Amino acid sequence: MRSIRPLLTAASAVAALTLTVTSCGPSEENAGDKPSAPASLNPAEKIKIPEDLKDRLKEHGIDLDKWRNGEWKNWDRDKWLREAKDFVNPIIEDLWNPDRMREAERPDKPVEEEDISGDKGVTDPAPDPVRAKAVDAKYHDSAPESGKVFFDGPEGSMVCSATVVKDPAHPGKSNMVWTAGHCVHKGKKGGWYRNIAFVPSYNDSALATSALEKATREQIAPYGVWWAEWVKTSDQWIAEGASTGGAGAPYDFAVIKVTPEKGSSGKSLEETVGSALPVEFNAPAVPKIASLTATGYPAAAPFDGQKMFQCQDKPGRLSLKANQPTMYRIGCTMTGGSSGGGWVGKGGDGKPALVSNTSIGPASAGWLAGPRLGPEAKGIFDEVSKKYAGQ
Repeated sequence: MRSIRPLLTAASAVAALTLTVTSCGPSEENAGDKPSAPASLNPAEKIKIPEDLKDRLKEHGIDLDKWRNGEWKNWDRDKWLREAKDFVNPIIEDLWNPDRMREAERPDKPVEEEDISGDKGVTDPAPDPVRAKAVDAKYHDSAPESGKVFFDGPEGSMVCSATVVKDPAHPGKSNMVWTAGHCVHKGKKGGWYRNIAFVPSYNDSALATSALEKATREQIAPYGVWWAEWVKTSDQWIAEGASTGGAGAPYDFAVIKVTPEKGSSGKSLEETVGSALPVEFNAPAVPKIASLTATGYPAAAPFDGQKMFQCQDKPGRLSLKANQPTMYRIGCTMTGGSSGGGWVGKGGDGKPALVSNTSIGPASAGWLAGPRLGPEAKGIFDEVSKKYAGQ
């Protein structure tokens, strides 16, 4: 999407498919060496930092007063927390205002399809493109579990897609969201992104982009803004993940435990949106799957990131490395911004379940690939669920 008004950020990007994740802005070698300059915060904006987060920030030499005054924009390598145990995400109220949400994007940066090696292991022929279809408004009625993830990185404000999933520790009251690993962590060359927040049913009424210029926060985020309280992605993504070429893609998934920005109303995210999908960690092999439906908010041209789309197709197989899990692949014309969006198929009980998420695809669009969720994915899911089981 090209901005429909001057950008609020010095650099703005979509965390796209991992072939083009956040590759605009500083180079891989220099990213994080200098602070970026996202939009200035309104002095009236508030920040809420839980006590346990204060201690962890202090351990890393992060001054809380400076953080309140914009220190979170400092992407120096010694300030960019990388390890799994070091995730912190203090809430900054009203940071994600309508303008900032609307303008989180990624300028096109083509990556040739040859960057993907598909000749090792089991790989089926590339599927025919499936034209993405607009989801009927209101999205809350059509796909209530889906929404957008917003976050900040060295390149500026970025966006992905995500799905509300069921939490076995809190039946009917889940506060867990599923997305791609590259939507929360830079991977091998960086650390955790900041100001991570989930907006279910973003632009629920499918307002035209021109109308969004005057839309209120309630119109854009009718079910609230939910900040990441804790995030877990795979060790493989942290160690191997890269912006191009598909490195780490078979392990490109993440679980987010969220909390409401404006304080608890007593309702969980699942209760607020009225639905959540179970996650299937033993999905059938490709030949046994009739179809998968991918949902997301594609933002790279010809889309603008403001509306929800879906693709439905029978999956094929894509192998990036012979010693790593084979991925699902479907025909789909969705572009960057759809990353992290859920892939829904039939679970073991025959009912709809999340079986994958959008991870990679060629810059020219035409198909998407997502990881097959196995023991590694179940491990991070269970860890997040158990961490908050008693709350």
